[in-house]
Amino acid sequence: MGPVFFLIYINDLPNLASIGTKILWYVDDTSIIVTSPNLENFETKIENIFGDINNWFKVNQLILNYNKAHYVQFNTKNSWDYDVKLNYQGNYIKTSSNTKFLCLIIDDSLSWKAHIDQIMSKLNTACFIIRTI
Repeated sequence: MGPVFFLIYINDLPNLASIGTKILWYVDDTSIIVTSPNLENFETKIENIFGDINNWFKVNQLILNYNKAHYVQFNTKNSWDYDVKLNYQGNYIKTSSNTKFLCLIIDDSLSWKAHIDQIMSKLNTACFIIRTI
């Protein structure tokens, strides 16, 4: 019953999303996707959704773990890397070059190199074990 109660508890979380933002969750992991071709609009959207999320946490008597939270800014070859500082009441969210989402490692250039490296490592270990046996 624990997972069912958890899903009922966070059922209204996706309602916080506005145009250009999307809130995804799987079990106890939550991801927020913010898109905008305009830097000023992007920063405004991020500040708004981040404030809304923090207010939602406060109302629901939850606390955002800033040590586990991070963000990835996806870039293409033709895009610019903007230095966006996410914070709420002095708590900063760290930037990261990759993230794990549903067992996939996604990097900021969408090259899949980090994911392939992880799979190669696991396959090498499995091949060594099979060879040893």
